[in-house]
Amino acid sequence: MDKGLYTIMTGAGATLRAQATVANNLANADTVGFKAERVETETFRVPGVGLPTRIDAVARVPGFDASPGPIVQTGNPLDVAPHPNVWLAVQARDGGTAYTRAGALRLTETGLLTTAGGVPVLGDNGPLAIPPNAALEIASDGTISILPLGQGPETVATIGRLGLFRADDPALLRRGEDGLMRSEQPLPPASGSAVTVGAVEGSNVDTARSLVEMIELARQFEMQVKLIQNGERLGQASTGLLRMGR
Repeated sequence: MDKGLYTIMTGAGATLRAQATVANNLANADTVGFKAERVETETFRVPGVGLPTRIDAVARVPGFDASPGPIVQTGNPLDVAPHPNVWLAVQARDGGTAYTRAGALRLTETGLLTTAGGVPVLGDNGPLAIPPNAALEIASDGTISILPLGQGPETVATIGRLGLFRADDPALLRRGEDGLMRSEQPLPPASGSAVTVGAVEGSNVDTARSLVEMIELARQFEMQVKLIQNGERLGQASTGLLRMGR
C-alpha cells in the first residue's frame, strides 16, 4: 500500500507544480512580451527491481507558447514590437546575452537604453548608450538615429542598431529564472524590417483557457488527496486485521 501511496503522492506533487506554472502565466497576462509556459505531466517508470506497474507522474515544462501576442500601439518612439520569431538581445544580470520580446524601452539618466525592467539593451558593440539629443528615431530594421542637441536636421546621425536576432525554432530557447530567454547556440541576426516602432507586443496568455486549466488541476489535486486518504484508511484497516489474526 505504501508504494501505491507514493505513486499517488508523486502525481499530486506534479499537479501542484502544474498549478504553479499556470498561476505564473495568469500573473503575467498583462506583461509586455510574455510568452506563456506550457506544462505537461508524463509517466515515469521507477527504475530498479519491481513490478512494471510501478509508475510515477512527473511534471515537466516542455517550453513556451511561441505564438505572437497582440500588438498594442503606444505612440512612444522608444517602443518596439519585434516581428514573429525576432528577439531583442539584452545583457542579463550575470553579464551574459539573453533575449526578450519586451520592447517597452527606456532611457536612463546616463543615456543607457534598457527594457522597462532595467535590463540593458545590446547593440553591435555591447550595451547601447544614447548621447544627448533633440530627437531620436528607431527604424524598422532597428537602426537608431539621433538629432544632436543644437544642430540642424542635416546633422542626423546613426549611432547604432538594436541587437535583433531570429529564432525560427522556439526549441532553441530556454527561459531562465529571471524570465529572459537564452540559447545554447548563437542565433542569426535579423535582417531587414524586424520591428514595429511605436508599439509593443502584449502577453500571449489565454486567460480563459488558463482559468479552465486551474479549475481542472484543482479538481485533479482534490481527487488525488482523496485517494491518499482512502489508501491510508485501507492501510489502517489491514493493520487492524493482522493484529486480530494474531
